[in-house]
Amino acid sequence: MLAFASDGIGGPTGAAVPASLTVYYDPGCELCRRCRAWLEVQALWVPMQFVAADADHARRLLPAFPWLGTELVVIGDDGATWVGPAAFLTCLWATKRYRGWSHRLAGPAFAPMAERFFTAVSSNRGKVGAFLSRDDCDDGTCRHRTDPTLGLPPSACERPW
Repeated sequence: MLAFASDGIGGPTGAAVPASLTVYYDPGCELCRRCRAWLEVQALWVPMQFVAADADHARRLLPAFPWLGTELVVIGDDGATWVGPAAFLTCLWATKRYRGWSHRLAGPAFAPMAERFFTAVSSNRGKVGAFLSRDDCDDGTCRHRTDPTLGLPPSACERPW
């Protein structure tokens, strides 16, 4: 079963609840940037700070983390650490809207599927990011449109919804 932060009321790990989370993400990945933008507009139970994993201070703070920049890493102010799929679920857990889903996805019925899903997305984030890239315009038309609820600025070639 995936382990992630407890909500203090019978959550899966029984661990103390962090007061804040630091999310280390890959700033060169379009999917990672979009996930960050989405999280930044969510109502949160636990505040999140976002740090580019390739930043010098991130490497100085976390020299023993070989996953830094290749996997999502979330660290609580209490030192609790989540990597990969567990980090994704911890981010969902911090949101007011999706905390319930984080518990369901970490439970015995869905944990194996959730782990495979997040691992597949993470392993293919370059391809997913390329598909989502805003630099794919041809003659003023885009292959996709940015969802305005994501809080992202529209690309130069996008037409209004």
